Amino acid sequence: MERHVPRWSQLAPLLRRSPGGGSRLERRLGKAADIADLRRLAQQRTPRPVFDYVDGAAGDEIAIQRSIDAFGRVEFLARVLRDVSAVSTSTTILGVRSAFPFVFAPTGFTRMMHAAGECAVARVAARTEVPYALSTMGTTTPEDLSVASGTGRRWFQLYVWRDRARSRELIERAQACGFDVLVLTVDVPVPGARLRDYRNGLTVPPALTWRTFLSGATHPRWLFDFLTTDPPTFASLESGQPVSLEVLASKMFDPSVRLDDLAWFREFWHGPIVVKGVQTIADAVTLADSGADAIVLSNHGGRQLDRAATPLELLRPVVERVGDRVEVFVDGGVRNGADIVAAVALGARAVLIGRAYLYGLMAGGEAGVQRVVDIIAADLRRTMQLLGVTTIAELTPALVLLRPA
Repeated sequence: MERHVPRWSQLAPLLRRSPGGGSRLERRLGKAADIADLRRLAQQRTPRPVFDYVDGAAGDEIAIQRSIDAFGRVEFLARVLRDVSAVSTSTTILGVRSAFPFVFAPTGFTRMMHAAGECAVARVAARTEVPYALSTMGTTTPEDLSVASGTGRRWFQLYVWRDRARSRELIERAQACGFDVLVLTVDVPVPGARLRDYRNGLTVPPALTWRTFLSGATHPRWLFDFLTTDPPTFASLESGQPVSLEVLASKMFDPSVRLDDLAWFREFWHGPIVVKGVQTIADAVTLADSGADAIVLSNHGGRQLDRAATPLELLRPVVERVGDRVEVFVDGGVRNGADIVAAVALGARAVLIGRAYLYGLMAGGEAGVQRVVDIIAADLRRTMQLLGVTTIAELTPALVLLRPA
């Protein structure tokens, strides 16, 4: 074998040049191959209390880890020799076409993650043609979000307050702004034990102590936004002096909520009602009997009752009992398009994603949220093709197994 010293003219074509287009942020986001990469970027770009608010859960964080692990137990049964050259990811969610079988879930205090907040997420959702749910604990008003999202589909999520008149006022404001679905979150009679927030001293609005200032100083972009924009407060509340999240929630949420209250909301909400936070088959049946249009199997991302039921494990038995009467959604632990494919194959009409897009928001604002969609959409299409299906309707339980824990 002869050896020779390579000439530059031979090496130059082999050297990979970094693409020159786009901003530094866009290039950084473009290198993120999955949601885990965006999570790492988010951790680098936000102070610890902010990142922990998104990343953390209740107690020992067992419930959220079980939710993630459940998707790891999914086994696909791929069909081969199928023409998968053209794939459609569209479906209907509560009677309206959606480009993908997922919804941007409601999340609280979103402008703390990035100054662009809910409006950035809503713009991405509108471009993607999927619904976006604004939280009662959001940092943008229904009116402002309506302007930002344009013709995008808007849902409004409500925690049932002690002050029912205020609840009704909020709902009527949302309805007047074109929100067409009401999401009642029912798994928060009292706040969960979110230990990371307690240890970090997180308050609403954020209190700028020396500790938080120094933490922010190591993340100058976030600190600049914090100091030069209106402080992130819950737009639907009168925040007043900074208080802990636990104190605020305990004053606001109503622990006396009962099934009868669903009928009260029906009196003045004129669209579909989704009940979020269902964790047993018995409750799913009761809600179907009571006229809910859809339910979300959810343990609140593990942020309420630690060791709560794992939503994915509940999905198939719940769909078998009530799937002919209500649309069944699921959330918790969704990190890629394959997770969405698995949930839909097991019977979910759609999947709610929350932490995933918040990692993108923290990593790069609106562009980061768009990167989340790009990653998930590509993975969803690829997984469908590898499974041998071309439409969402073809995703059935015959294509998936949930292996024992």
